[in-house]
Parts: sequence; structure tokens; C-alpha cells
Amino acid sequence: MKRLLLADYKRHNLLKINFKSLLWVFLISPIPGLKFMTIFRLTQHYRYKNRILFYFFFLWLRRLKVKYGFDISYRTRIGKGCYIGHFGTVVIHGDAVIGENCNISQGITVGISNYGKNQGVPTIGNNVFIGPGAAVFGNITIGNNVTIGSNCVVTESIADFKTVVASKAIVLDKDLAPYYIQNQS
Repeated sequence: MKRLLLADYKRHNLLKINFKSLLWVFLISPIPGLKFMTIFRLTQHYRYKNRILFYFFFLWLRRLKVKYGFDISYRTRIGKGCYIGHFGTVVIHGDAVIGENCNISQGITVGISNYGKNQGVPTIGNNVFIGPGAAVFGNITIGNNVTIGSNCVVTESIADFKTVVASKAIVLDKDLAPYYIQNQS
């Protein structure tokens, strides 16, 4: 437990865990990802060890989910050194597996696919960067040392040491604004 927290704290340049650093994270920390991951780890730690503390941290975790926009289940397996850079719209399925030292950006989804050959949830390796707005769906494996660029939709497995980028935007020579801008003043 302490090893997991210390790895998460090191990603935020906090080199030790003591009462003072925990108090800072719990009460005045301006880093939502660190606060969320601390409560997330404590919820997982007490899940089978102490039901009273589990429910205390579980309710705190639910409050932080709403406050910061993180929809990450306490069941999700996340390796040490997880770094959530910004608050807002992070959705990770409860059965997903995320490796060590992963960076998670805002606006991402790691979710389930309910149909097709890749039915299920992803497994993400170590040292993976998931860029803003990216989505990873299905029973796929993202290898180690993979970079997933902004706004990518990944539905197939990615090998180790690869980078995924979104395709270039397509510009149509047609004015569709009147179909979307209604009731102009």
C-alpha cells in the first residue's frame, strides 16, 4: 500500500509520505489527480481488511468522482505511479487493467465493447501515455511504452513501443452551419 502511494507521489515530485504530506494532500492539495489516487488506493486497500474504513473512503471517493469528473471504479486495477494530469471527464471501466507509470489525460475513456470480435475491456501496459480526448475500447491489449495521441479511438491491440495518432481532419467544401445553428438572433 505504501509502495503504491509513494510511486504515485513521486510522479508529482513528492518524495516521501508522512503525516504532513498526507494532510497536505487531503486538505489543501491543488492536485486533483493525486488526491483522487490517494483515496482510490486507500479504498482498495481497505476493501477486504476493514469494512468501516472501506465505506468511509468509498463515500469520499464517490464525492471526489463528482467533484473532479473522474469515473474510475474502485475495482479497476491500476499499477503504481499513475499520473492523472488534469481533472475532468476521465472514464475508466471497473474491469480494465492499467499498468505502472501511466499518464492519463483529461477527456479519455477506457471502456467496454459489447459486440464484435473484441468484446470486453482493455488491458493497458506499463509506461503508456493516453492523450486528451482519446478512447480505448474492447478486449484489446495496449503494449508497454505506447503513446496514444489526442482524440484517437483505439479498437485494436497495439504492440510495444508504438505511437498512435489520429488521422488528419477532413475539410468539406459545403456550408452545413445552417443545419446546426438554430434560432439565430
